[in-house]
Amino acid sequence: MKEDFLHYIWRHQYFEKSEITTTDGEAVQVIRTGYYNTEAGPDFKEAIVKIGEVEWSGSVEVHLKASDWQRHQHHTDGKYEQVVLHVVWDADKPVYRQDDTLIPVLELQGKVNLHMLNTYQQLQQAIHAIPCAAFWPTVPEVTKLAMMERALIERLELKGEEVLQAYQSTGNDWEQTAYYTLLRSFGFKTNQLAFEQLTKALPFRVVRQHVASQSQLEALLFGQAGFLTEPADDYALQLAKEYTFLKQKYKLENMQPHQWNFLRMRPGNFPTVRLAQLAAVLHKKPSLFATLLELETVKAYEALFRAQVSEYWQQHYMLGRAAKAKQKSMGKSSAHNLVINVVVPLLTAYASHTGNQQFQEKAIALLEGLKEESNKYTRLYEELGWQAKSAADNQAALGLFRFYCEPVNCMQCGIGNKIMKQRAS
Repeated sequence: MKEDFLHYIWRHQYFEKSEITTTDGEAVQVIRTGYYNTEAGPDFKEAIVKIGEVEWSGSVEVHLKASDWQRHQHHTDGKYEQVVLHVVWDADKPVYRQDDTLIPVLELQGKVNLHMLNTYQQLQQAIHAIPCAAFWPTVPEVTKLAMMERALIERLELKGEEVLQAYQSTGNDWEQTAYYTLLRSFGFKTNQLAFEQLTKALPFRVVRQHVASQSQLEALLFGQAGFLTEPADDYALQLAKEYTFLKQKYKLENMQPHQWNFLRMRPGNFPTVRLAQLAAVLHKKPSLFATLLELETVKAYEALFRAQVSEYWQQHYMLGRAAKAKQKSMGKSSAHNLVINVVVPLLTAYASHTGNQQFQEKAIALLEGLKEESNKYTRLYEELGWQAKSAADNQAALGLFRFYCEPVNCMQCGIGNKIMKQRAS
């Protein structure tokens, strides 16, 4: 059993309340449960309870065992001096405030509906990756839909928070934040770490000075990536000469080729090809963040990320190695991936920063306009009869799994709450 179950029981008062008493035998009447506190301090604040003949206003703390009071060091924390009732599953020992006054204890063991207790234990001990799989068919569709929408928003907010942290680390520069977010996602899964390292090796302040020249951008990107140490052809030699000057000018330290992964990849996904595509995007729209805010449709973002690479890279997949067929721009699915992992988080972060929720609405609309792609997370819910219809549904399923199903946080989940309520009745 976890404390979140007792939080749920107390919040909804799902226990036998006739003639309840403290462990000292004083009658308890709950007038107001208090509001659930997610910050530091007692679990429920501004509660009102009547103990014996006295009505108390203060906080309620919830534990599995009464002795957890000492184990959590509450007896040394002044924030807990206002606790008027200690709600526990097992009252294994009396606890006291700092002034040695006894804290009234309400023991819930033996007072909770057995159907609810059994249901909770089934959820906690479930073998299926989705703990509520056995109960899923009994939950109304409107409940599932509402929880999926909530999980989507929570996932977007988490992604947005990561962007805001990057924004603060850049000295509150949105263009630099967009650059960092773009490069971090341009490596996709295989070369994500290498592209993250490139953001440090090639600062945006340097890139910003050369976005007007696609060849200079390529010199900086390929040079800092470590691919120009031994020029393989005339074009690489030309880039190397340009890079040598820029490296000295900005006192840059380049990465090494071994930091990039080429194994088990199609040539179109090689990091060298991605660097050429990145140069094309940065050259096409020098004010990247402003552009990402202004564009409206999936097709418009797709066109941005599928910018035409330079002539050399239309015919090569590595420096000095010609391609058998003419290289096209980035694939549509890769461009859509960037919409999901670059545009949507940036819009969400900007919505939070400015308080303008239109940007978050735009982010959700973009996800709803993207085709769903089945993955191992969506398939878990599809096995239960749920069907993803867009990328928004994919993100919702991923959020639901990561935040609730994987850690078995059923008591914080709307679906889990509904199941518990059904069992309570």
